[in-house]
Amino acid sequence: MKKFLLIPFALLQLMGQSALLALGQIWVNKTRSVLTTLGIIIGVSSVSAVIAAMHGMNAKIMENFEIFGTKKIFLWPEQPASGPKKNVDWWQIRFRQEQFEDILEHCPSVEFISFISDTRNTLSRYTDRTVESVRVRGVQASWFKIENRSIVMGRPFSLLDETQGRKVCIISANLRDKLNMDRECVGETIVLGYTNFLVIGLLEDKPAMMFGNMGETQYEVYIPFRTATKGADSWFSVTASCKSAAVAEEAKAELQFFLRRTRHIQPGEPDTFRVFLMENEVQQFKKVMGMITLVAFGIVSISLLVGGIGIMNIMLVSVSERTREIGLRKAVGARPAAILTQFLVEAVVLCLFGGVIGIAIGHLFAWMISRTAPLMQSTQIPAWAVMLSFGFAVAVGVIFGMFPAIKAARLNPIDALRHE
Repeated sequence: MKKFLLIPFALLQLMGQSALLALGQIWVNKTRSVLTTLGIIIGVSSVSAVIAAMHGMNAKIMENFEIFGTKKIFLWPEQPASGPKKNVDWWQIRFRQEQFEDILEHCPSVEFISFISDTRNTLSRYTDRTVESVRVRGVQASWFKIENRSIVMGRPFSLLDETQGRKVCIISANLRDKLNMDRECVGETIVLGYTNFLVIGLLEDKPAMMFGNMGETQYEVYIPFRTATKGADSWFSVTASCKSAAVAEEAKAELQFFLRRTRHIQPGEPDTFRVFLMENEVQQFKKVMGMITLVAFGIVSISLLVGGIGIMNIMLVSVSERTREIGLRKAVGARPAAILTQFLVEAVVLCLFGGVIGIAIGHLFAWMISRTAPLMQSTQIPAWAVMLSFGFAVAVGVIFGMFPAIKAARLNPIDALRHE
């Protein structure tokens, strides 16, 4: 039993001695060692930088998806490409408000739903200040819950505001500042087009998005949906949200089934509307980013292969240079396993040496990317990428160091001592 316990200790001692011998060889041949590990350094730094860049881009885009809302479902009328309603007038396939009555009762996976009437490039005026190109949206009170937009001052739309179509509005903070209104702007009156509206609430500004308004400032005003449509069956779209991302597909299917029934679409006929699920786009994006990362990782890993060939080449030279030393060690009783371990550990230490420098350079690249690329400010090397890089360095050392180590272990001690 005691003998078996001593085996791991002896193995660790052998590994430690081999590592010290390897470090000694690296120190003696500093220039050669650096040049030998150059391929590993380039490979590890490239892999680290690529993973960091992809990780940063993925984090930024996912942040934008979170801002936009991953639980959202968008619905709008759409002319079908086939079927009996292929060439019908757009006005005939528009949404009607009665088609959505009791929809939340029949769609248990849907949490909120809101009609939306959108008007752009509206003139807004307050006293002597005027702002052009204001976006006026007619929405229901549930829209603010779907969008997760907080009203920081005042109140949301009430039931009376919506049912009676009152001329009230909720404005964004940037429009308040642009119109030079008081910070306590609730209770003031602004003109939208040619109609006076009472400001009842102030909405927080929409967070900046990666592919947002292309640098333009968007001024927003929200009025009750009934006020925007004046109670008529005007053209409008619908936004909904599911209760969780896990039931997103169920929510989409429920909405599709419900609208086909209320719009009297016969079995086999195509939909006269479109249901767009944001969660599907998120999952598709994750798949695409995974493939891009995998391909980029494969390309830059070629340099690791080249570095491994360099390691194997220099280790073969080292075996040739130290043939007499190997013969002498074997003559005094060194086992082939000890010789193999020595040269294998030396190859691994060389690769780890290159891996450490490569990781440091990779961190430098990641820092430069985060400083120079505004879309990848969160670029950093994740911990798993560091471990993966070191794992690759060790694997390269083992794989490409094995052949020279086996060659050294198999040398005949007599022939090795005669070697000139």
